[in-house]
Amino acid sequence: MTKPLKRHLPTSPFKAPVAPPPKEFAVGDQVTHDMYGLGRVIGIEDGIAALVDFGSARQRILSPYSKMSKL
Repeated sequence: MTKPLKRHLPTSPFKAPVAPPPKEFAVGDQVTHDMYGLGRVIGIEDGIAALVDFGSARQRILSPYSKMSKL
């Protein structure tokens, strides 16, 4: 079950939540992932996925990369 999308009126005194900017990774970036640990980006599919080498395994991490961050 998904959460319903809340719509905000432009005249509302309450500010609409600000969406964080999308995460950007480049080949060679060192990253950490909540499940897989430390790794290095070895490939990028524009806006779709990142191929990351975690040492013991290579994983294709799909965008929006919520569990992965750049070190």
